[in-house]
Amino acid sequence: MRTHKKNALIAAALIILAALSLWYATKPATTKLATPTAIPVRVVSVTQKDVPRYVSGIGSVISLHSVVVRAQIDGILTKILVKEGQLVKTGDLLATIDDRSIRANLDQARAQLGQSQAQLQVAEVNLKRYKLLSVDDGVSKQTYDQQQALVNQLKATAQGNQAAIDSALVQLSYTQIHSPVTGRVGIRTVDEGNFLRMTDTQGLFTVTQIDPIAVAFALPQQMLPTLQGLINDPQHAQVKAYIGADTEGETGNLLGEGHLTLIDNQISANTGTIRAKAEFNNSGQKLWPGLLVTVKIQTALDKDALVVPPTVVQRGLDQHFVYRVNGDKVETVSVQMVYQGSSQDIIKGVNPGDVLVSDGQSRLKPGSTVQVLTDPPPVVQSESPQ
Repeated sequence: MRTHKKNALIAAALIILAALSLWYATKPATTKLATPTAIPVRVVSVTQKDVPRYVSGIGSVISLHSVVVRAQIDGILTKILVKEGQLVKTGDLLATIDDRSIRANLDQARAQLGQSQAQLQVAEVNLKRYKLLSVDDGVSKQTYDQQQALVNQLKATAQGNQAAIDSALVQLSYTQIHSPVTGRVGIRTVDEGNFLRMTDTQGLFTVTQIDPIAVAFALPQQMLPTLQGLINDPQHAQVKAYIGADTEGETGNLLGEGHLTLIDNQISANTGTIRAKAEFNNSGQKLWPGLLVTVKIQTALDKDALVVPPTVVQRGLDQHFVYRVNGDKVETVSVQMVYQGSSQDIIKGVNPGDVLVSDGQSRLKPGSTVQVLTDPPPVVQSESPQ
């Protein structure tokens, strides 16, 4: 009997254990609140400084004076007195042409002038004598008039002879070729001993002014009012010329600094651009005629401007905004875009020193928890054992 009760108790205990196991197995799990995950971002601080504004364009270096040296008379080139690439000044003797024939013509014209002057002198003496005799009818009026006409004729002949002398002197001056400008001599195309003609279009060489020099460039027509204000500024707008730079002029080698000197008198209807010119001092000869350069013109200066990198400002549906870090969370702040550049933007609506998100905005919304990332430490490579 005791054995039967004992077995009954064991069976009841097993049933209770099985029921408890089943209840725990089917018990609904309690919902645990997920811990918010911090979004990694990078940040920058708003800086305040004076920021110059620039406009950029592509320009071509041009010489202020470039002259093709040609012969003005026919003749043999007897001597070239300069070397290729030599710097010359205005009036320097560059080359000479055979002048023997012209000198002979000059001597002949001078001899004819002397002959005419001698004849004129005799005719004027006779004219005075005839004038005295005509008072007492010692000579006819007709004879006196003929003598007066002879004097006038000889005067005209003498003037013609003098004109021939002047012409020969001009021709003689053409046998010595002088530099019309200060500049650099180009590659020579004719050697000594060649016969030159006035009709030769190639010329002997070119003389091109290098210092000062100019850069011609084109800007959109919307820049015309700005350019007009700059060229009327007595301080002269500063223009910088670069090579190897993009249109923003942020990279590349600076070749020179000049000032705006000219705006073209019309806008191109085909391209909608206005041409302008700037002049540069070029003592170092870094600017060379024909060289393509990038020009930057300072159009304004924003004092105490609030500056951020371009990645900070986000574009909303109807306005710009930024994410500002407040503790470990972010908030959106509407801003006004004052100036947009390639490396920095000028904005309004924030304060100097505000910490703004510069990377990682795609996962953010107002009130998001953020984790500010720092730049990883530089990797130091250990030297391999020898």
